Amino acid sequence: QVQLVESGGGLVQTGGSLRLSCAASGGRFSSYVQGWFRQAPGKEREFVAANKRGDIHYADSVKGRFTISRDNAKNTMYLQMNSLKPEDTAVYYCAAGSRIITSTVRVEQFYDYWGQGTQVTVSS
Repeated sequence: QVQLVESGGGLVQTGGSLRLSCAASGGRFSSYVQGWFRQAPGKEREFVAANKRGDIHYADSVKGRFTISRDNAKNTMYLQMNSLKPEDTAVYYCAAGSRIITSTVRVEQFYDYWGQGTQVTVSS
Protein backbone atom coordinates (compact mmCIF):
# COMPACT_ATOMS: atom_id res chain seq x y z
CA GLN A 1 0.00 0.00 0.00
CA VAL A 2 1.32 3.42 -1.00
CA GLN A 3 0.39 6.64 0.77
CA LEU A 4 0.83 9.90 -1.13
CA VAL A 5 0.95 13.39 0.36
CA GLU A 6 1.07 16.51 -1.79
CA SER A 7 2.46 19.87 -0.81
CA GLY A 8 3.48 23.11 -2.45
CA GLY A 9 0.17 24.54 -3.58
CA GLY A 10 -0.80 28.13 -3.01
CA LEU A 11 -1.76 31.45 -4.52
CA VAL A 12 0.36 32.88 -7.32
CA GLN A 13 -0.04 35.63 -9.89
CA THR A 14 -0.34 35.01 -13.61
CA GLY A 15 3.06 34.21 -15.03
CA GLY A 16 4.39 32.93 -11.73
CA SER A 17 5.72 29.53 -10.76
CA LEU A 18 5.03 26.85 -8.20
CA ARG A 19 6.55 23.45 -7.51
CA LEU A 20 4.31 20.73 -6.19
CA SER A 21 5.75 17.79 -4.31
CA CYS A 22 4.28 14.38 -3.68
CA ALA A 23 5.92 12.32 -0.96
CA ALA A 24 5.30 8.60 -0.98
CA SER A 25 5.50 6.04 1.77
CA GLY A 26 5.04 2.31 1.61
CA GLY A 27 5.16 0.12 -1.47
CA ARG A 28 7.59 0.26 -4.35
CA PHE A 29 6.90 3.83 -5.41
CA SER A 30 9.92 4.05 -7.67
CA SER A 31 8.62 1.22 -9.83
CA TYR A 32 5.16 2.73 -10.30
CA VAL A 33 3.91 5.01 -13.01
CA GLN A 34 3.54 8.44 -11.42
CA GLY A 35 1.05 11.01 -12.55
CA TRP A 36 -0.51 14.38 -11.81
CA PHE A 37 -4.16 15.24 -12.36
CA ARG A 38 -6.18 18.35 -11.56
CA GLN A 39 -9.78 19.30 -10.99
CA ALA A 40 -11.06 22.81 -11.50
CA PRO A 41 -14.31 24.00 -9.89
CA GLY A 42 -17.31 22.58 -11.72
CA LYS A 43 -15.17 20.43 -13.99
CA GLU A 44 -14.12 16.80 -14.12
CA ARG A 45 -10.66 15.76 -13.03
CA GLU A 46 -8.23 15.86 -15.93
CA PHE A 47 -4.81 14.49 -16.75
CA VAL A 48 -1.83 16.83 -16.40
CA ALA A 49 1.38 14.80 -16.64
CA ALA A 50 2.78 11.32 -16.14
CA ASN A 51 6.16 9.69 -15.82
CA LYS A 52 6.18 6.07 -16.92
CA ARG A 53 9.70 5.22 -15.84
CA GLY A 54 11.23 7.96 -17.96
CA ASP A 55 8.58 7.99 -20.66
CA ILE A 56 7.04 11.42 -20.06
CA HIS A 57 3.56 12.53 -21.10
CA TYR A 58 1.90 15.94 -20.80
CA ALA A 59 -1.51 17.33 -21.49
CA ASP A 60 -1.40 19.74 -24.41
CA SER A 61 -2.57 22.56 -22.14
CA VAL A 62 0.56 22.37 -19.98
CA LYS A 63 3.19 21.20 -22.45
CA GLY A 64 6.20 23.51 -22.41
CA ARG A 65 5.18 25.06 -19.09
CA PHE A 66 5.04 22.15 -16.64
CA THR A 67 7.73 19.58 -15.87
CA ILE A 68 7.20 16.29 -14.07
CA SER A 69 10.14 14.70 -12.30
CA ARG A 70 10.95 12.19 -9.62
CA ASP A 71 13.60 11.60 -7.00
CA ASN A 72 13.53 7.90 -6.24
CA ALA A 73 16.01 8.26 -3.39
CA LYS A 74 13.56 10.56 -1.64
CA ASN A 75 10.45 8.67 -2.75
CA THR A 76 9.12 11.96 -4.06
CA MET A 77 7.70 13.20 -7.33
CA TYR A 78 7.42 16.81 -8.42
CA LEU A 79 5.49 19.03 -10.76
CA GLN A 80 7.28 22.24 -11.66
CA MET A 81 4.73 24.71 -12.98
CA ASN A 82 5.92 27.81 -14.81
CA SER A 83 4.12 30.58 -16.70
CA LEU A 84 0.98 29.86 -14.74
CA LYS A 85 -2.37 31.02 -16.08
CA PRO A 86 -5.71 31.57 -14.34
CA GLU A 87 -7.04 28.49 -16.13
CA ASP A 88 -4.47 26.42 -14.24
CA THR A 89 -6.42 27.07 -11.04
CA ALA A 90 -7.48 23.71 -9.65
CA VAL A 91 -6.91 21.12 -6.97
CA TYR A 92 -3.89 19.10 -8.04
CA TYR A 93 -3.61 15.41 -7.22
CA CYS A 94 -0.65 13.10 -7.49
CA ALA A 95 -1.28 9.47 -8.28
CA ALA A 96 0.59 6.23 -8.77
CA GLY A 97 -0.19 2.91 -10.34
CA SER A 98 1.44 -0.38 -11.19
CA ARG A 99 -0.88 -1.57 -13.95
CA ILE A 100 -0.51 1.30 -16.36
CA ILE A 101 0.63 0.96 -19.94
CA THR A 102 1.45 3.74 -22.37
CA SER A 103 -2.07 3.89 -23.77
CA THR A 104 -3.58 4.38 -20.31
CA VAL A 105 -1.24 6.88 -18.63
CA ARG A 106 -3.86 9.63 -19.11
CA VAL A 107 -6.72 7.58 -17.64
CA GLU A 108 -7.31 8.14 -13.94
CA GLN A 109 -9.14 4.86 -13.44
CA PHE A 110 -5.88 2.97 -13.94
CA TYR A 111 -4.13 4.70 -11.02
CA ASP A 112 -4.32 2.82 -7.74
CA TYR A 113 -3.11 5.39 -5.23
CA TRP A 114 -4.01 9.05 -4.82
CA GLY A 115 -2.96 11.95 -2.69
CA GLN A 116 -5.41 14.22 -0.90
CA GLY A 117 -4.92 17.11 -3.30
CA THR A 118 -3.39 20.57 -3.01
CA GLN A 119 -5.02 23.82 -4.13
CA VAL A 120 -3.34 25.95 -6.75
CA THR A 121 -4.88 29.36 -7.41
CA VAL A 122 -3.59 31.65 -10.13
CA SER A 123 -4.81 35.23 -9.92
CA SER A 124 -5.20 37.42 -12.99
